[in-house]
Amino acid sequence: MQNQRSANSVDYHVGTRLRLRRLELGMSQERLAEKLGITFQQIQKYERGTNRIGASRLHDIAIALQVPISYFFEGADGVKAGPVDGVESPLSEALSDSATVRLLRAFSLIEDASVRQKAVTVIEAIASAAGAEETLAEKAST
Repeated sequence: MQNQRSANSVDYHVGTRLRLRRLELGMSQERLAEKLGITFQQIQKYERGTNRIGASRLHDIAIALQVPISYFFEGADGVKAGPVDGVESPLSEALSDSATVRLLRAFSLIEDASVRQKAVTVIEAIASAAGAEETLAEKAST
């Protein structure tokens, strides 16, 4: 039986949404922690879903990140969020990479839908080529 106070998949989802919004605003963990009067390590624990966020703290976070509290729960219904066997999801891993965040920020500035689609096609082609090169390199080393 799970301890009622331990974090669960909803806590992980809320933490992921917290991280996403913080990155959308270009805010560091340190800056958010400063606004809340806590340590950046605590923000890290919230974002990983390691620590639960109390109601009053979630209220303060929502104000600091300029979103309604409901923002943190969007998409949580029926979502099997959280690490599986201690492994984070590819999305969480991608969002922890500053290059991914820069790419998402730049992509969000493209207003023309056809240009956005072309950008996706280019990135997919690069990813495909990189995957093929890695596969070839692996085969060459065996």
